[in-house]
Amino acid sequence: MTRRGTVPLLGAVLAAALASAASAPANTLDAAKLGQPPVDSWPTHHGDFTGRRFSTLNQINDRNVQALQVFWTSRFADVGAQRGAPQPVIKGTPLMVNGVLYVTLPNLVYALDARTGVRLWTYKWVDKGGHLVGNRGVGMYKDWLYFMGPDNWVICLDSATGKERWRKEIADARKQYFSTSAPVVAGNHVLVGVGGDAMDIRGFLVSLDPETGEEQWKFYVTPGAGEPGIETWPDAESASHGGGGTWMPGTYDPELKTLYWGTGNANPVYAGQGRMGDNLYTASIVALDVETGKLRWHFQAMPHDTHDYDGTNVPLIYTRKIGGKDRKLLTYGGRNGWLVTIDRETGKPLLSTPYMDGLKWVKGVNPKTLEPISDRDNDPKVTGSIGNTNPTNWYNPTYSDTTGLFYINTVRGLSIYYLYDTSPKPAGYGGGPSGGLGESQRILMAIDPLTGKHVWEHPYPNIGSPGSTVGPGLMSTAGNLLFTGDDQNNIIVYRGTDGRILWHYKAPANQSNGPITYMLDGKQYVVLAAGDTLYALTLPDGQPAAAKR
Repeated sequence: MTRRGTVPLLGAVLAAALASAASAPANTLDAAKLGQPPVDSWPTHHGDFTGRRFSTLNQINDRNVQALQVFWTSRFADVGAQRGAPQPVIKGTPLMVNGVLYVTLPNLVYALDARTGVRLWTYKWVDKGGHLVGNRGVGMYKDWLYFMGPDNWVICLDSATGKERWRKEIADARKQYFSTSAPVVAGNHVLVGVGGDAMDIRGFLVSLDPETGEEQWKFYVTPGAGEPGIETWPDAESASHGGGGTWMPGTYDPELKTLYWGTGNANPVYAGQGRMGDNLYTASIVALDVETGKLRWHFQAMPHDTHDYDGTNVPLIYTRKIGGKDRKLLTYGGRNGWLVTIDRETGKPLLSTPYMDGLKWVKGVNPKTLEPISDRDNDPKVTGSIGNTNPTNWYNPTYSDTTGLFYINTVRGLSIYYLYDTSPKPAGYGGGPSGGLGESQRILMAIDPLTGKHVWEHPYPNIGSPGSTVGPGLMSTAGNLLFTGDDQNNIIVYRGTDGRILWHYKAPANQSNGPITYMLDGKQYVVLAAGDTLYALTLPDGQPAAAKR
């Protein structure tokens, strides 16, 4: 752990760490905070249930952000290689509750003092399979944490000590399931999903009892024989191996008691000839009853996906006045370049349109449902087919209550997609892209979610990165600020209304997760990760409070 900027005396640092550790046993999350905008905590993966990644804090704002400094850093390079895993990269979102940060890497959970970055305890899980591609974080209920091992075990920990309370296996890693998601706690439900890209799986979302880990209900993404949606598959056998992982956390409306979740791509990934049809409910937004797991409505943003366009992106929820009336809305920017805004009570789309220009895979819109129609001529071919590089990926977007805009990091680019397996019943990937075709361009987009209009765009410079990738996550605040990073190791703060860069910091690695913010001891902090290191940013002492607007 190192400190920069306004550095207190070492004795004060150690005293704060000891005080935090001493008070840790009393660390209990107030359940009411889960449904409130995050202020003095960040108690869920998205900060609250909405997925907006918006903070009402404005002590750090567009008039004083130029003074922002790195206050402390905490590095995790000592983790070492795990079963052949590469150098640690923090992909997960930390939680912050009562002055304690909870941070994850695959197989590892850490508690840190939020004032100093000093470690309080470490929990290590020894997995028996799965993929160590990343972990998105923990969920919290009362004084318990919920963590997913890569081999599909859900582990409940005591938040004060890191000691294990119980464990529950939700899928068999030997059947090619793996897990990377952050559990979501909604009421008395712990919601956990599974991954299995290009694997022979049937995706599902499961609800567990937070006290015992007992299963409450399970929603299968692909339907069984005789169930609604099975008509979009050749047969029940194809659907039972059809994919649809649920590997990113969804959102929740407690008033409607409805969960909103994005589902993954169909399987086989690039070879779709063995699963002709739209392949519900893969690459879709599904609205589920939180008490039963029953499907209330769906919107399929990518019918019959053959380009690995996972639909696990965050369905953000918010309320806006339309025609003088408050409407409960949901906005989703898909990995396939499609933007949809939906009345989340009824499931009726208000807007359904590309946010990325030049989409090759779409040939129209269903006039009845407003769902896009896939162009089968653009499927991967043995001779190659030109298609869009993933316009976005799993990194979270944000919606600002201050500007009313939806922000998303994207890539404009093309690839050649090849079909490798021409058999009637292909398996696994069955094909794939050749890599970038020409130069790709990363673009930060600010979009009006009611009209689809791009209010502003910020193209990132391609310095030595012609095959530019998507990322990282974003966060917006009431200070008219937008926090994110580029692919040149820069952490960047933009003005939310017009995209002007107000502050940046050169880190040793690219930002690798979504930022969080909270108030602690009267100061606003922003915490984010770049590679194997957490950074805590704040203003130096003596900076003026937020100006009135």
